[in-house]
Amino acid sequence: MNDTQHLFQIIFSWTKTHGLRIVIVFVLAFLIIRVAGKLITRLVRKIISRDSFLSEEEEKKREDTIINILIKLTHIIVWFGFLFFLLQEVGIPIAPLLTGAGILGMAVGFGAQSLVKDFITGLFIVTENQFRIGDMVCIGEHCGVVEDVTLRITKIRELDGTIHFIPNSEIRIASNKSKDFSKVDITIGVGYGTDIDHLEQVINRVGDKLKEHPEFGMFIIEAPHFLHIEDFADSAITVRILGTVYPKKQYLIAGELKRQLKDAFEKEGIEIPYPIRTVFLHKEK
Repeated sequence: MNDTQHLFQIIFSWTKTHGLRIVIVFVLAFLIIRVAGKLITRLVRKIISRDSFLSEEEEKKREDTIINILIKLTHIIVWFGFLFFLLQEVGIPIAPLLTGAGILGMAVGFGAQSLVKDFITGLFIVTENQFRIGDMVCIGEHCGVVEDVTLRITKIRELDGTIHFIPNSEIRIASNKSKDFSKVDITIGVGYGTDIDHLEQVINRVGDKLKEHPEFGMFIIEAPHFLHIEDFADSAITVRILGTVYPKKQYLIAGELKRQLKDAFEKEGIEIPYPIRTVFLHKEK
């Protein structure tokens, strides 16, 4: 038997034993991921309690965020397990890797601390339900809609289309503008000659009418109403109007409320003033 035949015999023998085991374990890992994904989806849909403030669409986004995180975590665990099995089959000892020696120990020592922080922060974000896919948030100087949340990064897209990839460990303060509910919060200036009691009645009537509107009423939890006088400005009395709506519907409702208020003010004779500047001309002798 020459060297070539001997080499082929070794390769065939290794493939028949180790190679076959690798293929079997790979197929099992793939099947585990597929089955685990379906089980995770069913369990989360069943276990997560319904939030009374959320619409069915918003509740689904919340569940999708948790499902997304758990499925990706399952992928990491399964494929790392397969990697260790593969290394063992090809004769590379995995004990030093598991005990923190060798390459893994160096990676943890020099660079993996931030990755571990990302993972821990990501777990807190998900378990505490700080924000979810579809929420409108501000993280640092960036504001936009959350497109994805993983254990490592959070992706948010701004209104102009720019998408930001933010490591979870860098998130110090996240301001969620669409958690549970949103607020319609607007101020309007009226003339100093306005009867405030009459103004309050008109504003509340418009708010109540908007809550009964077939198109917009379904998004309103508490009808917009007169809150208080905000300020005595140079040319107007500014009043504050407040209402509660479902997440991310504040801009839609605020826009329609302003339109209906303008129509109502015109009918009721309530003045919306504009700044007036008086100029005195001095004539030199």
